[in-house]
Amino acid sequence: MIPAIIVAGTHSGCGKTTIAGALMSALVKRGLIVQPFKVGPDFIDPTHHTAICGRYSRNLDPFMMGEDGVIDTFVRACEGADIAVIEGVMGLYDGLEGEDYGSTAHVSKILGCPVVLVADTKGSSRSINAVVKGFDIFDRDIDITGVIYNRIGSPRHREMIECSIVKKAYGWIPFEKGKSVESRHLGIQMAYETSSISEFGDVLEENCNIDAIIEDAKSNLDYKEIVGEKTDADCKIRIGVAHDRAFNFYYADNFDLLRRNGAELIFFSPISDRLPEVDALYFGGGYPELFGEELEVSKCREDVKKAADSGMPVYAECGGLTYLTERIEIDGKKSKMCGLIPAETIKMDRFQALGYVDAECTVSDCIIPQGTCYRGHEFHYTKLTGLEDVKYALKLKRGRGIEDGKDGIYTSNILAGYTHAYFTDKFTKTLIETKFQ
Repeated sequence: MIPAIIVAGTHSGCGKTTIAGALMSALVKRGLIVQPFKVGPDFIDPTHHTAICGRYSRNLDPFMMGEDGVIDTFVRACEGADIAVIEGVMGLYDGLEGEDYGSTAHVSKILGCPVVLVADTKGSSRSINAVVKGFDIFDRDIDITGVIYNRIGSPRHREMIECSIVKKAYGWIPFEKGKSVESRHLGIQMAYETSSISEFGDVLEENCNIDAIIEDAKSNLDYKEIVGEKTDADCKIRIGVAHDRAFNFYYADNFDLLRRNGAELIFFSPISDRLPEVDALYFGGGYPELFGEELEVSKCREDVKKAADSGMPVYAECGGLTYLTERIEIDGKKSKMCGLIPAETIKMDRFQALGYVDAECTVSDCIIPQGTCYRGHEFHYTKLTGLEDVKYALKLKRGRGIEDGKDGIYTSNILAGYTHAYFTDKFTKTLIETKFQ
């Protein structure tokens, strides 16, 4: 069996990201091999998990992956690990359209994993135990094994809560002013910008019963019974993957699928590298709007334009889409981009789209076959202008896309949209075998 624990919260902002990362850090410092996961489509928290654990953090998202996909990703990733730590999303029971589906609780049921509940005590004492009790009895199928009481103001504050405790306390985390990770328009800082979460591991070790959490960790799955042959196919194609400070939003499962279907992935930085010798290009999301000047002066921008104009296949998502436009404008300053898409990008003051996407390719002349369906997620603060001369390949059954439920601006060798796609095996295989060669 695979020992696993889910760190869930009563609500967003209760401290579960910090505590989940701190738990990973504490376990790693004890010499354990920790496999990290994140419930939902988020890209940013997994960068912190990966930096802490030294193993790629994987997303577990029933909407994008299906329940079987959640199990497959979990068991494959856990091979060789001593324990899995899964960070939840939002509040424990918050799912799609107000239902259970896609929630942290849903993932707990799929994997048979117990839950550590993070309860934010700021502004309450005895009342927080009413909240904990409500969470404990709301769904009897969820095994909440204990609680980490976060933001304890003083020893007296703790005593006032302990008088009416209703669930085992794993720990009492003191409120420490300034111990938080700064945010920007798409979420908290990336892992390469701060080590605050991992540094919190010592605080957790001092104030939490880590041994009890390890003892309670479990799941109902055995990877040896599920994981089959994992060898990659013979190399059929070299795909250049943009990966640096500007482009870093990727699902690790997408990389695995590309490799299993015969792709060799060549990572490069559009900020500092020349374009490597590759057969196709993959631009993920990220923060190109924050690095406009560096991207503009980089020779890679010209290399990408020349390669695409010569027919090289290019697939781009969100930040990658904006990099392919004529220019990006942020706070009135414009920076030239690749000029492969006849539109301009403007960074807005509030988000332009946020939520899941259900897409279908409705055209026959782009780099994915007509009728291809896949799911993903969109979250961006930018919008495109000057769209009179573009064509769309994707019709969204769910989601906003570039405009009015249309996404995926395309030419014969380029497909670029706001959707962060979670690849399927069929999507990947047809992309490589029919279009990327």
